[in-house]
Amino acid sequence: MDVEEFARLRETMERIAASLERLAPSPPQAPDFAAADCFVFEPPAGLVPVQMVNRVPIELLKGVDRSRDILLDNTSRFARGLPANNVLLWGARGMGKSSLVKAAHASVNASLPAGKPRLKLIEIHREDVDDLPRLMGFVRAAPYPFLLFCDDLSFDIGDSSYKSLKAALEGGVEGRPANVLFYATSNRRHLLPRDMIENERSTAINPAEAVEEKVSLSDRFGLWLGFHRCSQDDYLAMIDGYLSAYGIEADQAAVHHEALEWSTTRGSRSGRVAFQFVQDLAGRMGRTLDAPAA
Repeated sequence: MDVEEFARLRETMERIAASLERLAPSPPQAPDFAAADCFVFEPPAGLVPVQMVNRVPIELLKGVDRSRDILLDNTSRFARGLPANNVLLWGARGMGKSSLVKAAHASVNASLPAGKPRLKLIEIHREDVDDLPRLMGFVRAAPYPFLLFCDDLSFDIGDSSYKSLKAALEGGVEGRPANVLFYATSNRRHLLPRDMIENERSTAINPAEAVEEKVSLSDRFGLWLGFHRCSQDDYLAMIDGYLSAYGIEADQAAVHHEALEWSTTRGSRSGRVAFQFVQDLAGRMGRTLDAPAA
């Protein structure tokens, strides 16, 4: 090959290399964590800042006083750099599990002393659990504490992605980053359906070991906070709290009577049912529901 042919070949190879570089995806950039206090994770490496978080003041969450105090204490210690636990909030639907997480996050940030790094909340969708290791790689070196939050976490029969979550909670070889905690809500205490656990018990060579493998996921959460159906008094207290927060004046006895009828038609009493009743009442009164005071 003469010099001229070699020069042409080199030029061709350089053009091919340049084209491949343009086609290749750019390496993911570290997110701007100062952009907001709350983000939504978008795999494989995206974080979308949320400026207006859908949450209610923690004072409006009635009937969950003990769980509220435990979660606040755990979250506050973590935000201040002290040891804290992953938390599983499980139990009855509509009783404010996810609302409590978001409210605790806001309450703790409001109480942090000046100059202390803000606590960041990152919401992770159930189907994105497999990408948790990549997310942890981003937050590990960031100068903020992070709550990774998965709402309505559960796994169905044949779904093996719970093993990825187990590894993420333990942190693998490197260990879970010291600036990361994982909060999850679920209707199931063990995150897996009962028939899935029973099927493992009946078909495994060693039933005890098979069941242990399934239920060990929830053991990765140091705190379990149970939520149960509220009493009638708690339900009516939720109604009164919402009416006061939104500045709606109405006859209490009449409102309570309607609220109890409303819960009967729904077949349950919960914070969600209480808020839905207040929405209906406000609409019938021609009132709008402005954001309650934080």
